[in-house]
Amino acid sequence: MTVGAIIIVALIGWRIFAGGFAFKNFEIDQADFGIGDQKFTFKPNMTDKQVAYAIWVELSTRKIGLPIDFENDVISEVYDSWFGFFTVTRELVKGIPAQKVRRDSTQKIIRLSIEVLNEGLRPHLTRWQARFRHWYDRELRRYDEENGEEILDPQLIQAKFPKFEELKADMERVNGALIKYRARMHNLVLKD
Repeated sequence: MTVGAIIIVALIGWRIFAGGFAFKNFEIDQADFGIGDQKFTFKPNMTDKQVAYAIWVELSTRKIGLPIDFENDVISEVYDSWFGFFTVTRELVKGIPAQKVRRDSTQKIIRLSIEVLNEGLRPHLTRWQARFRHWYDRELRRYDEENGEEILDPQLIQAKFPKFEELKADMERVNGALIKYRARMHNLVLKD
């Protein structure tokens, strides 16, 4: 056995029995055994941080993880942002290699992401998005037909939605939860 192999085996043994060496950010990527030198290749375990970072960036740069301003934001554009986040997050979670899913930290990111999609976004979108978009599109067309060149801010039109206050309250509730989710993902990104 070479000196390098003895050191690696000693470090692994020390980690297993004493918990003294921080291997939490490394995994054995490959081990070549045979006659002669043994080779261990260590690589950073960055899957969790990469997924958490990508989700955090999505939350930080879309209207999904920032407070909604109903006087200036257009709800249909907020829904576009939410749908885009839903799609990106689902793809990021699906893209995690199956062998990485065994790790507790990876499982935590997956559970949290799926919970946000299925328990946070999906109920609101199922209840409100189609109803609002259908009403809003019809109102925009009707306004254009009746008023020709006169321009009315889309924010004023959306405020006429028959259940606007109920829709707004539910959007604010979901938005608040997503802002907290963004903070949790940020913590995962910065965590050693």
